[in-house]
Amino acid sequence: MKSDIEIARECVLKPIEEVAAQVGIPAEELEHYGKYMAKVPESLIDEEKVKRSNLILVTAITPTKAGIGKTTVSIGLALGLSRLGKRNIVALREPSLGPCFGLKGGAAGGGHAQILPMDRINLHFTGDFHAVTSAHNMIAALLDNYIYQHRDDGFALKEVLWKRVLDVNDRNLRHIVTGLGPSTDGVTMESGFDITPASEIMAILCLARDGKDLRRRIDQILLGMTTDGKPFRVADMGVGGAICALLKDALHPNLVQTTENTPAIVHGGPFANIAHGCNSVVATKLAMTYADYVVTEAGFGADLGAEKFFNIKCRAAGLTPRLTVIVATTQGLKMHGGVAVENIKYPNPEGLQRGFANLDRHIRNMQEFGQTVVVCFNRYATDTDEEIELCRAHCEAEGVGFAVNTAYADGGKGAEELARVVVDAIGRQPSRPLKFTYADTDDVETKAAKVALRVYGADGVEFSPAARRALKRIYALGIGHYPVCIAKTQYSFSADAHAYGVPSGFKIPIREVVPAFGAEMIVLVAGDILRMPGLPRHPQAERIDVVDGEITGLS
Repeated sequence: MKSDIEIARECVLKPIEEVAAQVGIPAEELEHYGKYMAKVPESLIDEEKVKRSNLILVTAITPTKAGIGKTTVSIGLALGLSRLGKRNIVALREPSLGPCFGLKGGAAGGGHAQILPMDRINLHFTGDFHAVTSAHNMIAALLDNYIYQHRDDGFALKEVLWKRVLDVNDRNLRHIVTGLGPSTDGVTMESGFDITPASEIMAILCLARDGKDLRRRIDQILLGMTTDGKPFRVADMGVGGAICALLKDALHPNLVQTTENTPAIVHGGPFANIAHGCNSVVATKLAMTYADYVVTEAGFGADLGAEKFFNIKCRAAGLTPRLTVIVATTQGLKMHGGVAVENIKYPNPEGLQRGFANLDRHIRNMQEFGQTVVVCFNRYATDTDEEIELCRAHCEAEGVGFAVNTAYADGGKGAEELARVVVDAIGRQPSRPLKFTYADTDDVETKAAKVALRVYGADGVEFSPAARRALKRIYALGIGHYPVCIAKTQYSFSADAHAYGVPSGFKIPIREVVPAFGAEMIVLVAGDILRMPGLPRHPQAERIDVVDGEITGLS
């Protein structure tokens, strides 16, 4: 089969104003980035239309290192809905350069179910990631300068909480020292880098309702604590306006198209293992303003992306999906059924059936949120009909919808079954009102424990001494009512990346507590998860090239 980028180049793209016209977005409102990409102002959001739209969340079982194909399924579902004559938009996150040049490759779908132009989307796109990186690091530079310029006035921070970010996997930058050299080169301090998707600026961009809310959130970012124990925020430096100026264009969602010219709105890019894993609120609501059906996805397995989609994004934005699709593959199920990773491509009905326990746990979790669930079997070329029918029979026995997706190979035609099942389920039995895992009034420990118990199946949580000290500050600052964003491995319900299936008898170790004042959430870092990934022995960058003026090797 041809590569993703070869398939993408064979697609005939429509001018972006024609794509916008399919769903009624006015051409005069578009800010063009070439012929096939444009920004759309969030001011076009109509809350009454948002209420009438059918929002569909696509999530997945606990993934393998190669993923489950969730983005491809999301795009495929949009293609299938279009083939059924449904007015729809797919609303996705923007890819990060880290995975693109690192382990997983791009995040624009695959095969005949992609968003286009895939090379531009996977690389610099409209510059949103660069704007977030620049805004975050501008705050770091301004903070360092403030400390340097006011040191003779008695000003000092006993703890600096604001680090730097870069959209590159670089383990050497996790812990650094800045300000080395003569005194004119600054104040010597410890610092470090997170990857841009983990930036609080990224979370703020994705959770802000509009420009005014963006400014409010930027101003309240906590940068550190003064020597007399008082919080020091962006507003105290008086630079919130400058940071918003850097983010002015980035706040507007991006309109592109699929391989079959279906409209796609792509905006924001937090990871679900180290951040809240959802595209922006303004992108989702903009899509819901113009489409009867909106397909969106949340990163990694449902224990990460979907949990945060409901408890953080939906709580903040007042959204309620009509249905949740859980994507499963034979390879993922067999891995969770105890089959060695090197053998999961081969038929193994027994291992597959043992892996149903992981799928069932995710189904029950989504139903606990009040969601109607459809399972999408994302078919690979190595899958057998016997294994597919085992999955179908199991889902029928569990009382949930089931459909096979072959959009990777067949485009929209391969997702028609999924689209019909989804539309039918929404018509017959749409999801009930959302039931959150915890209440705003619960303390942080209780919120973490409820997620651990009810979603992960853990016996509880354990806070390190450092995390407990940070909790005292959280309560002293009066932000204990914020939702929690648990950063943990995506490869297991537990904090152990190698505990596949449905582990039991474990606790979630919380080693760090990070207050995200601007994002209005509390990040709890669990286990050995890192907010700045490293590169593998053979990164994807080794396969990317430019040949005769064309980019090759992107996937």
